Amino acid sequence: MDIFQMERSGYGSKRFPKLVVSFLVAFCLLYMASMVYRSSTFVLIDEVAKENGAGEVAENVTTPSGNESEDKHPSGTESMVVDKLLGGLLATGFDEESCISRYQATSYRKTSPHKPSAYLVSKLRKYEDLHKRCGPNTESYKRALKKLSSSHINGTTDCNYIVWTPSNGLGNRIISMASSFLYAVLTNRVLLVDHGTDMAGIFCEPFPNTSWLLPMDFPLTNQFYSLQPGNAHSYGHLLKINNMNISAVSLPPSFLHIYLAYNYDKHDKLFFQDQNQGFLQKVPWLILKSDQYFVPYLFLIPSFQQELGKLFPDKETVFHHLVRYLFHPSNQAWGLITRFYRAYLASADQKIGLQVRVFDRKASPVNVVLEQILGCIKKEKLLPQVDEQKPIASPSKNQTLRAITIASLYPEYYERIKSMYWMKPAVNGDVIGVYQPSHEEVQHFGNNLHNMKAWAEISILSLSDVLVTSSWSTFGYVAQGLGGLKPWILYVPAGNHPTDQPCPRGMSMEPCFHYPPDYYRISNTRQRLDTGSLVPHVRQCEDASRGIKLFNAKQL
Repeated sequence: MDIFQMERSGYGSKRFPKLVVSFLVAFCLLYMASMVYRSSTFVLIDEVAKENGAGEVAENVTTPSGNESEDKHPSGTESMVVDKLLGGLLATGFDEESCISRYQATSYRKTSPHKPSAYLVSKLRKYEDLHKRCGPNTESYKRALKKLSSSHINGTTDCNYIVWTPSNGLGNRIISMASSFLYAVLTNRVLLVDHGTDMAGIFCEPFPNTSWLLPMDFPLTNQFYSLQPGNAHSYGHLLKINNMNISAVSLPPSFLHIYLAYNYDKHDKLFFQDQNQGFLQKVPWLILKSDQYFVPYLFLIPSFQQELGKLFPDKETVFHHLVRYLFHPSNQAWGLITRFYRAYLASADQKIGLQVRVFDRKASPVNVVLEQILGCIKKEKLLPQVDEQKPIASPSKNQTLRAITIASLYPEYYERIKSMYWMKPAVNGDVIGVYQPSHEEVQHFGNNLHNMKAWAEISILSLSDVLVTSSWSTFGYVAQGLGGLKPWILYVPAGNHPTDQPCPRGMSMEPCFHYPPDYYRISNTRQRLDTGSLVPHVRQCEDASRGIKLFNAKQL
C-alpha cells in the first residue's frame, strides 16, 4: 500500500518514520549477516583450493549417469569434494565431452595423497606449449620433416623429436611411453607415438589443442619393423663402427634409432652414458623402440639428476604422476570401465583387486597357483576365511560387503574363489562378491579389442582399495601406478609347490626396470657397484633380482 493509503487506513504520519527506521535497521542486519556467511564460504573454498596444491577450486562430484541425482558419488555415497585437475597435474582447456574420463576418473577412486610438485606442474605447462608449437602439421614440424632427407645435420633445428614405436603387450607399451615422455621433457623434445591400428581409440589425447599421434605419412614408418639390435641406423651401431668414440662423428645424422627393448645389446645400452647425451641432443629425430620402464636409470645419469630431483621430490611417485597425466581412457573404454564398476563394485564397502599373470602354464600348474593365491589371502588377511561348520552366517548389523575383481587370462582362479565363497559363508559374516571382467585365454598381440579390454581391466584394478599383482607383470605395474597403491606382490610359483612367502607387500608403487645395463659397463668403472651406493632411491626390485626401481629413500 502507498503513503496515501496508509494515511487513510489510520496510519499516522508520526508512525511512518518509525516503520521506515525499523525496516532500514532490519535490512542492515540481514545484509551484514549475509556478508559474514559469504566471507566464511570464500575462506572455505580458498582453504580447499590450497589443499589441492595448485590454486584450483575443487568441485563437487557428479555421477557420469544422468539417471542419478547430482549430489551422489558413483559409489552411491554422499557428494564429496574432489580435485578434478589432480593438484594442477592436468591442464584445462579440453572439451570434456571428448574425453569424459579425464576429469571424471578421480571421482571413482580415493583422493591421492601424492601431490605433484609446483615445478612439475610448471614444466608440464611449458611442455604443452612446446608440443603445440612443434606438433604434427605445424610449420616447425614440416621444416623438421625436410631434414630427414639429409644424411647429416649442420646447425640447430627449431624442434627436436622422439618417436615412440610399440613393442610387446599393452602394459609394456604404457610404461615405455611414460619413460619416453619423461626423457622428452628432460631433453626438450616433442614426443610423438605410433599407436598403429591395435591401440587406436583406446586413449584420449593428453595435450591440449594438439595431437601426440604420429602422422600416418611419416617418412620413416617403413623402418619401424627393422628396429632390432644392431640396426644399421641405430645409435649403438654408430658407436660400434666408431670404436665407441662418439667424438669421432664429425656431423650428427638427421635421425637415429634408439633400441631399448629387453634384448638390446651392449652397444645399444650405451644410450645411458652421460658423456654422450650432448651428442644425442644434436640429432633432430630419435626413433625409439622399448618395452621397458627405463626411468630408474635416468636417475643415474648425472646431467639429469638435479632436474629430476626438482620434478619429483618424492621418488616413488614418478610413474604415478606420469601415468595419470598421460593416459586417460577413451569414451569407449570408459564405458566398459564404468558399466562394470556400477554393476559390481559401486556398492562394496571394500574393493580388492587380484591380478594373476602366469607366464608358463606348464611350469606353474593351476592348482599350485591357486594354493599360492589362497595362501596369500590367508596370510595377509586380505579376505575372511570361510566357515567350514555353519552353512549360514550369523546375522550381523555390521556386515561388510567386499568385492574382489580378478584380472587374468584364465577363468580357473575366478571359478575356484567364487565357488569357495558361494558354497560356504565367511566366518565373520561378510558378504563376498567375486567378479572377472574377461578371460581371453591367450594374449592377442595386434588386436585392438583385446587391448581395449586389457586397458579397461587395468583401470578397474586401479580403482581398488587393496591390490594384489603378479611378479614381473607390467599389467600390474600400470594398475598400481594409476591407483597410487603399494601392492602385495604375488610370486607365481614355477614348480609343484607354492612358496612360504606367497605375497609380500611391495615397498614402492613404482614399476621395475627389468633389464637395466650394468652400471660398471656404462660408467667405465672396473668394479660392479650397487646402484644404492650411488643414489639411495634406486635399488633392486622386490620381484626381479636383476631389475632396479625407484624408492622413497626415507622409507628404506
